[in-house]
Amino acid sequence: MDSIDKLLAELKTEYEQVQPRQQLPKLTTAKSLIRPSSKSASSIDNLLAEVKADFTEKDATEELKRQQELEQERTRQEQLKARQMEALKVEAKEWLAKIDPFLTEGLWFERFAESYPSKLEAAIEYLRSNEST
Repeated sequence: MDSIDKLLAELKTEYEQVQPRQQLPKLTTAKSLIRPSSKSASSIDNLLAEVKADFTEKDATEELKRQQELEQERTRQEQLKARQMEALKVEAKEWLAKIDPFLTEGLWFERFAESYPSKLEAAIEYLRSNEST
């Protein structure tokens, strides 16, 4: 039983119980109104069902909002990664244009790039690894 069901059951029990109290004669009439007849018991059941439905709807709405916020954050992160990758591609192209293939760095890079599908991808990976160090 979840917490909403438990709360509703407690509320129902409170309404249905007759608590012995010292009452004045005027309150006896009021007390008799609180005692649930079959008609008022079904009204209480209906009210409790409505409250439960409201809580369920509110929970569903909050969950949907949370899911939408997560989706927006995921989309924002993907866009950020895409922009970073584009910037890294530009940097890698510039780096490749400047590298002298006959100097030590150029010769080393040629061997490094052999394990990649393209020199651009190798340069991106090389620059990415240099950024993290």
